[in-house]
Amino acid sequence: MFPVCFAFVCPSVFTFMNMVSGYISIVMSGEWSFVAACWFIILAAFFDTIDGLVARVTKGTSDFGFELDSLSDLVSFGAAPAYLVYKFGLEGLPGMTGIFVSSLLMIGSGLRLARFNISMIDYKKESFSGLPTPAQALTITGFVLWMTGDPLFPLNMMQSVLAWLSTALALLMVSKVNYDALPKPTVDSFRRKPVQMSLYIVAMFCVLVFHSKAFFLAMLLYILLGIVRSISLLYRQWQT
Repeated sequence: MFPVCFAFVCPSVFTFMNMVSGYISIVMSGEWSFVAACWFIILAAFFDTIDGLVARVTKGTSDFGFELDSLSDLVSFGAAPAYLVYKFGLEGLPGMTGIFVSSLLMIGSGLRLARFNISMIDYKKESFSGLPTPAQALTITGFVLWMTGDPLFPLNMMQSVLAWLSTALALLMVSKVNYDALPKPTVDSFRRKPVQMSLYIVAMFCVLVFHSKAFFLAMLLYILLGIVRSISLLYRQWQT
């Protein structure tokens, strides 16, 4: 009885830690502690990865855990980055513009997660239809960390870039653009996808060396590769 309970409870503990990290990020954004808010979103992404791994290892997957994971993701990768971009740059836009644009991230995340939950047709073991919500949140996080440590634009230009970035990410989440799931670093992965795995290693090395700049650029590269891949697939289908 105890091993069975442990198998189902243990993954949920990490899922709750994901949710709590997202909530703390929201609180930190409200207190203008943007760097801390970003790191709690990154921590939430870590727990989101761990809970799935633990569930597979302990064979504790369940419908309850699946739904709880989606609710946690909506908090950590929907509400948290949406409020982060609002407080960081979009709050100064005239009228309700900042609230509307920032809410697109939460709406896009909700639609993306709902579509995933009700239909497994769009899901393949090694790919996703639409930009995954953690990737969207990490892209926002990378941008905010970069602008916090080394501002590249004046305030008004940064607000415009952030608004367009938020809108684009929201649209990509509800799109049919095909994105690769991050592969496990195994010998088989290197054998089947040597170029892709090499790019991931280079990206990780650049993140360690250049920190937030490389982190944001690595996420942009992931997004652009998905778009290019989907366009090439459409072109091949059209040719045939």
